[in-house]
Amino acid sequence: MKRLAAIVCVFGLCSSAAIAGASLKAAAAASFERYAVLTEQRIEAEVTKPGPFLWIDAQPAPRRSELQRGLQAGGVIIERLETRDGSKSIDFPDAMIHHWVGLVFVPGAHLADAVTLMQDYDRHAGLFAPAIVRSKLLARNDQTFRVFLRFYVKKVIGVTMDTENDAQFFKSGPGRAYSRIRSTRVTEIADAGTAQEHSKQPGDENGFMWRLNTYWRFLERDGGTYIQCESLTLSRDVPFALGWIITPFVTQLPKESLTFTLEKARAALLENVKSKM
Repeated sequence: MKRLAAIVCVFGLCSSAAIAGASLKAAAAASFERYAVLTEQRIEAEVTKPGPFLWIDAQPAPRRSELQRGLQAGGVIIERLETRDGSKSIDFPDAMIHHWVGLVFVPGAHLADAVTLMQDYDRHAGLFAPAIVRSKLLARNDQTFRVFLRFYVKKVIGVTMDTENDAQFFKSGPGRAYSRIRSTRVTEIADAGTAQEHSKQPGDENGFMWRLNTYWRFLERDGGTYIQCESLTLSRDVPFALGWIITPFVTQLPKESLTFTLEKARAALLENVKSKM
């Protein structure tokens, strides 16, 4: 019993310490902006010029064939990426960057179906539950959107975050489209869903997600549509004493969230294909 009580006490202390908050330093925020700019420059060159459009298309032939078979079999491809500033890695003081790319293939789906699904923001809470709790289109001007999304994630502890995001969609040739979605506000919510619900103040947040940018590509080919998402997430660093509680959020969650989102998008589009048969 004493050992159990000690474990409970340690858990409570660590949880309280984590909830006590972390502050996003100006230097880390500036590093994220630099990282995003360099990433977007590379993406813009890839999506607007002839040549490989998807990440897998630029892989060596043997690996490309292997990845292609996995996608055709219904799998999700997830890989870690890094954007460098010339030959140097970009430093994030007391913060971490999580950069992933993921792909799925949806047989029978058309490009327009995939783009329409991603633009139907009022339905995202239903399509991507339970990761998205609420979703609302705030404004639209042609192919530019302003969107509210409430995220809920749980790893040891649960965290709710309200976000506002700017999204832009583009066509880059027959059967090709892409988008970029940048968070403009990320706020952690305390006591979510209760009468005491309120926004945490900067410095009091856990810091599990300070920024989130996603870059999507849609390619109709091979009798279906490929969906690719490249995500940039900025989070707090992992303090040694709290590693066991914080590490699952800041190291596993970005990859798991991307996988979950792509799987849900694929499932929704497959249902759409079946409904048209």
